[in-house]
Amino acid sequence: MCGIVAAVGSDNVLPVLMEGLRRLEYRGYDSAGVALVEQPGKLGRAREVGKVAALEQVLAGVPLVGMTGVAHTRWATHGQPSQVNAHPHVSGRIAVVHNGIIENHGALRAQLEAEGYPFTSETDTEVVAHLIEREHRDGGSLVDAVSRAVDLLVGAYALGVIHADEPGRVIGARQGSPLVLGVGDQGHYLGSDPLALLPVTDRFIYLEDGDLVVATRGGWEVQARSTEGDRRLVSRPVVRYEHDDLSVGKGEFDHYMLKEIHEQPVAVANALEGRLGDDKVRIEALGPGAEALLAATRQVHIVACGTSYHAGLVARYWLEELAGVPCQVEVASEYRYREVVASPGTLFLTLSQSGETADTLAALRHACTRQGEAAFIGSLAICNVPGSSLVRESDLAVMTHAGPEIGVASTKAFTTQLAALMLVTLALRQVRGGEAGLTARLVHRLRYLPTLLGDALALDADIATLAGRFLDRRHTLFLGRGAQMPIAREGALKLKEISYIHAEAYAAGELKHGPLALIDASMPVVAVAPMDGLLEKLKSNLQEVRARGGELLVFADPDAGLHAEAGMTVVCVPACCRYLAPIVYALPLQLLAYHVAAARGTDVDQPRNLAKSVTVE
Repeated sequence: MCGIVAAVGSDNVLPVLMEGLRRLEYRGYDSAGVALVEQPGKLGRAREVGKVAALEQVLAGVPLVGMTGVAHTRWATHGQPSQVNAHPHVSGRIAVVHNGIIENHGALRAQLEAEGYPFTSETDTEVVAHLIEREHRDGGSLVDAVSRAVDLLVGAYALGVIHADEPGRVIGARQGSPLVLGVGDQGHYLGSDPLALLPVTDRFIYLEDGDLVVATRGGWEVQARSTEGDRRLVSRPVVRYEHDDLSVGKGEFDHYMLKEIHEQPVAVANALEGRLGDDKVRIEALGPGAEALLAATRQVHIVACGTSYHAGLVARYWLEELAGVPCQVEVASEYRYREVVASPGTLFLTLSQSGETADTLAALRHACTRQGEAAFIGSLAICNVPGSSLVRESDLAVMTHAGPEIGVASTKAFTTQLAALMLVTLALRQVRGGEAGLTARLVHRLRYLPTLLGDALALDADIATLAGRFLDRRHTLFLGRGAQMPIAREGALKLKEISYIHAEAYAAGELKHGPLALIDASMPVVAVAPMDGLLEKLKSNLQEVRARGGELLVFADPDAGLHAEAGMTVVCVPACCRYLAPIVYALPLQLLAYHVAAARGTDVDQPRNLAKSVTVE
């Protein structure tokens, strides 16, 4: 959600802070701001509603210069987008940036107001600034003040704090929201995401919940809360960032989303690399302890949000048919708020692009409290970000190796999650003694999958010409059956989140149970029709749409026996095995959403009201 950048160095850090904010724009935001210690005793601050470019214009007129500073992109939670609600927030000579939500801010605010602290914003963050100022005024160092202040907070936070009287020092704190320390040659840095800091360092410390970090030009120290309640110095490993920074740019493409759609053959190849043997999955390549954990698995609970949830829904079909393992798929935001019944031998499997999705993390932590029971045997995360909270807190992590995904609408993260889920499915099939012939055939087809995805991308130009049909439409219906039903749901999600056209997905067999009432000439219907056992059933459902004057766009296998006719357009998708068809058919639906949104002139990479990494509940 919000993005934090902080820096302390031997030269003016404003360029570092601004480049960091630009690199965090993909997360989604509505305002931006920066504060620097311009000289001992003096803070300079600039804030503006809108894009980082608007803040740059403000700074062009009133430049700030300092060797210590914090910066922030805000995604509104408490209070509307406005200049007074933008970060950094200042109390006395202290400036604070914050990502997260302070749940007890109301009570703290009332207390601070009673003590005479004036509030100028509607945010929960201003409470944090005043708390630190109060604790610092009462005595002790700034580090002690921050430590005492965070002890009073309930909720999630990543903080960056500077004081005008202490140039050359930045303090960070983390609880429930991501924060990394960048280790550089010319200074040290804090960021919500390593991507923000790659221009100045590729070495990072991933802070853990409860950590407090003090960064200076020449070094750093990390303090953790001990079981006795005091703070003690701890050592955290310095990790070199894996991804190629060059992949962050848009290259020849107009939008990150289109670039990332076209990166999927390579991304999926990376997800599979080193994990396929001649005729089986190399289970040891999934991580230490993978075989023992999978061998003990008798049931799987998949928990995820949004697009990752749709990947989980596809995996349920695979796990139950190919591995013979019962599977339950849950929305993470609901999972921990009901009494979940898990059978003995249940594997808790989470999916997240960022590894910092707040609801998914909370569900994992909830499950971990029950891991001592006979039911839950361990946790497995499928994730794209090494060092993320989800990866660190899970027993086993299968990395997708998709590379940085900047567009808010997930594309390559989705297909690489599906590839990883197929690997896990086949690994489970192997340890359970499944028939080896089918496993070998699927491994062979997985090797060919990146080429197949490249063939599917050749439909780009044809799909672009179809986008005009959606320009004046307000609603669209997506249909699928079996494992393609979650793909239909994912197609509807993509269209609604970037084109702002209302879209819904249904199992095609459910048409007669209500959705047929919506069908008329003004309602486009998009369907996916691979060669599988439900194809003939789907054809009957499509006829139900045609009989009521609906306009059909069908993505179909070349041998499906579907042909263009009045009211029905057919786009042939490369022939593929039915098990891998959900991955292949996802691409034309992504392209459709992209071209419709681009034609409508929406902000494709940063759609309104949305954020890339949802780090608040």
